[in-house]
Amino acid sequence: MTFKQFKNKPTVKFITNRYVIILSFFIVWMFFFDENSLLNHLEFNKEINKLNNEEEYYKTQIKQDKDLIEKLKNKEELEKFAREKYHMKKENEEIYLIEYDTLVKN
Repeated sequence: MTFKQFKNKPTVKFITNRYVIILSFFIVWMFFFDENSLLNHLEFNKEINKLNNEEEYYKTQIKQDKDLIEKLKNKEELEKFAREKYHMKKENEEIYLIEYDTLVKN
């Protein structure tokens, strides 16, 4: 096959068309090299999903903290919380901490 025959094939004519070359260059540029490329969009979508998950987590934490604050408005609950969490005690009171060994020997 000579070069002239190769050049006259329909697929080669289509590929060597200047509009096809310009369009393919443009597509490659937009997908990979541009500031708003497809790769950047995929990365941004991952970050958006991560931030949405964090938002849900923090909303549940805020709800739990609000419930705890409402619960601690009661004086008995506040005293119970201080004793359990911070090992506080009244003046003439002794506290004994009992720790269980979690290791089980076979």
